[in-house]
Amino acid sequence: MKQENKILTTKKALIYAVGIFGVQLFIGYMNSFQTEFYNKMYSGFDSNIFYASAVIIFAAKLISCIFDPLIGAMIDKSNLKGGKMRPWVLRSAFPLAILTTLIFIYIPFDSFGPSGKPLLYAYITLTTVLWNIAMSFADIPSQGMLSLLSPDAEERNVAASFSNIAKSVALAVPGVFVTVIMLLLNLIKGEGNYPDKEYYLVTALVMLVLGTFLYLLIYFFNRETVPSGQSASSVSFKEMFTEIKTNKMILIVFLIYILGFARTMPLIVCVQANGALIGKVSLLGMTMDTTADATWLPGLLGGLSGIIGISIVPLINKKLGEKKTYIGFSVATFIFTAACCIFYWLVPADSALRYGNAALFMVMIMQFFSSFFMSANTYIPLVMTADIVDWQLWKTGKRKEGVNFAILSMAIKLSNALCVAAGLLMIAVSGYTQVVYETGSIPLRTQNIVMFAFLGFAGVSSLISAVPMLFYKIDEKTKKQMHEEVSV
Repeated sequence: MKQENKILTTKKALIYAVGIFGVQLFIGYMNSFQTEFYNKMYSGFDSNIFYASAVIIFAAKLISCIFDPLIGAMIDKSNLKGGKMRPWVLRSAFPLAILTTLIFIYIPFDSFGPSGKPLLYAYITLTTVLWNIAMSFADIPSQGMLSLLSPDAEERNVAASFSNIAKSVALAVPGVFVTVIMLLLNLIKGEGNYPDKEYYLVTALVMLVLGTFLYLLIYFFNRETVPSGQSASSVSFKEMFTEIKTNKMILIVFLIYILGFARTMPLIVCVQANGALIGKVSLLGMTMDTTADATWLPGLLGGLSGIIGISIVPLINKKLGEKKTYIGFSVATFIFTAACCIFYWLVPADSALRYGNAALFMVMIMQFFSSFFMSANTYIPLVMTADIVDWQLWKTGKRKEGVNFAILSMAIKLSNALCVAAGLLMIAVSGYTQVVYETGSIPLRTQNIVMFAFLGFAGVSSLISAVPMLFYKIDEKTKKQMHEEVSV
């Protein structure tokens, strides 16, 4: 009987999660392979590709952040058939898919002579800015749909749990896709008879078809059940920052993302970390390259533990609440990653743990535990933002999904921008490039810096991000009170 009274059934919550999986496929492919694509395609043309990419991607993400409040305002003011968020899911799907594909098309800029480098970096800047704008158009409505799927917080939490599991898997899956596509190309054309540019492009095309199809499931099968009218006024930058200033709860969400920007560092530098820390391995009679046909292998256990963590975090959160859960997992992340870095730095230069199979198993174990501890970071802020929409309605009588989720999206973008810049700059400082990797001899200094970029920085950032959570006030008692009073 209880199932029949549900507004957001388990089936609909799963469909929403599958849709989130679709959009996250594009993000996962970009996070893991954009800079590695540039490294493999253009490092021979310009050895400073990591430095240049760090600056360009950081600037592009900052520029794209300008559009977040504009998109949030557009959504808040919209009065489209089918709801406030849902129509924008349809509108955003194809631009995101097409731009993802464009970024992974190789253009021989070296053939343009002296103007080649300016053209290369102009193209990277333009496509990256446009991609991030398209990502906002997809991210804000898809995430914002969560608060409109049901007025019941418990039902929304179930959907949030499913969607975060889907997000975790989607961020790791592109590495598997690259491997499968390389194997298929080997079968079709013979091993080694194709350039790297082909498997990147083919993978992007697979993402275009599969990601778009899955993302659009949200549009076709989910509905907005919470009434949400037009905003009383348009949203400007001034009003957006006023919202952050006056709404202390959304400010906390913003701060935990900005201060915890390095939490996604393992995803940003994963392929470069594979090359510097592991290289090629021999398994089942085969030689596999962790920067090419086995990019997924080092993070396999991490992906599994991430799923386990996201499944367990909602249960812990239900018992302890967002504040204690987030702080506990953040402290655990710092302790574990700090221990990993100190251990690795003490490993002798000639140790088997420095390169090859033993290094692979070591990294897999490290990722298993670190991914579990970091799993709360993707679930908690999303749940908090959905609750803050209700909290604001309770306090002011107004629902502002577009503005609050635009702030969430902006925080994610800014933290990603900082993460990309810091991660790529650290990789550049370490001296790692495709040219160095092909020598088969990675300097000790390079490995130690890459290990900190890969795990250590994430732990420090997680610990710092826990500080604002000490001031978060929407506990279970407050939720119960505001839901009772709003429903009266």
